Amino acid sequence: MRTNADPTGTAVLGTFNNCAGGCTPWGTYLTCEENFNGYFGNARAITAAMGRYGIRRDGFGYRWHDHDPRFDVTREPNELNRFGWVVEIDPYDPRSTPVKRTALGRFKHEGAMLTLAADGRVVVYSGDDERFEYLYKFVSRDRYNAADRMANRDLLDHGTLYVARFAADGAGEWRALRYGDRGLAGADGFESQADVLVRTRMAADALGATKMDRPEWFAVHPRTKEVYCALTNNALRGGAGQAPADDANPRANNVFGHIVRWREAGNDPAATRFAWDLFVLAGDPASPDPGKRGTVKGDGFGSPDGLRFDERGVLWIQTDVSASVLNKGDYAGLGNNQLLAANVATGEVRRFLAGPVNCEVTGMGFAPDGRTLFLNIQHPGETPSERSDPANPRQWSNWPDFDHGGRPRSATVVITKDDGGVIGS
Repeated sequence: MRTNADPTGTAVLGTFNNCAGGCTPWGTYLTCEENFNGYFGNARAITAAMGRYGIRRDGFGYRWHDHDPRFDVTREPNELNRFGWVVEIDPYDPRSTPVKRTALGRFKHEGAMLTLAADGRVVVYSGDDERFEYLYKFVSRDRYNAADRMANRDLLDHGTLYVARFAADGAGEWRALRYGDRGLAGADGFESQADVLVRTRMAADALGATKMDRPEWFAVHPRTKEVYCALTNNALRGGAGQAPADDANPRANNVFGHIVRWREAGNDPAATRFAWDLFVLAGDPASPDPGKRGTVKGDGFGSPDGLRFDERGVLWIQTDVSASVLNKGDYAGLGNNQLLAANVATGEVRRFLAGPVNCEVTGMGFAPDGRTLFLNIQHPGETPSERSDPANPRQWSNWPDFDHGGRPRSATVVITKDDGGVIGS
């Protein structure tokens, strides 16, 4: 963590490429650092740890390393270790400083779903959003104190991080990423618990975690406590030199993705065992390819990304199909990205809305009474190459400024019913 800009290795110097997040019971917000590797470059010699986190010579082409030595991995090899964390922000205290909660591990975090264990400890589910990466959960050492907000300020600094292993018989195990345990001792190349957390992916490799098809959001059912995780897609599954299909990721060339669910042993989120099944294999029910029809009962969809339960137990699914494949090939019959609602008891899925051209539907949230839905429409009109074209921003869309032909813009949509009722009723 020590760099020239911060010789102590303790001061937070920014956060970027933030993806989905989460809210804590004590009123703070968790924002997650995802594809941080693309901001670093000039990797003349790539170490095993750098390679495991996707560092390459030119990054994503942003060229930050050409203008700020912090992002030149040859000059500042430790700077990239300072990103890939969950960041806690307190919106109620403008004098506070955001804190990177390193006990939750370092990887490409996609969301941080919080729930409480039977004994009041805090449990955080989080996915590593890349092909063949893992599902994690963190269980705090101490209990949540509903009577004293400030007593919870460091809950996420102390606890145990686990990674999931799915067995073929429907059983599952959470394996602790704890220094000194199996595969994580000095003889295995790890120097301390801090080293395990900085190199979380490599520690999870050593524990034999199950390689998943791009873990995205988690959602916990408000009554049954079943946990659902969206696995958006993985076209490389089963390819040459790649991991084959398995029971938890049953399709090679998994272009549509799926949703896995499980129930923790004893219905306790802190348990280290669980029973799992597949809630749905996404797909197009009209596809001529049986392997791409999925198991959808209702409206077809692909690339599930965001998940959220409402208070009634309806599961809401947001999709994020890349503009490079949207309305083409396997996705030709599904239209734009969508928000759908699912009955988890029957498996029925219904389309609630379709987004504008080449957008991502994301960031949904409900007002406490369920009568208002907030939804983010991200990068409408994104070009199929997934790079914006500043010379022609209206090529694909002018949403939301239809009347005046304005350039496309991201926006938050607020949805209510004409009768003032609960959304989805």
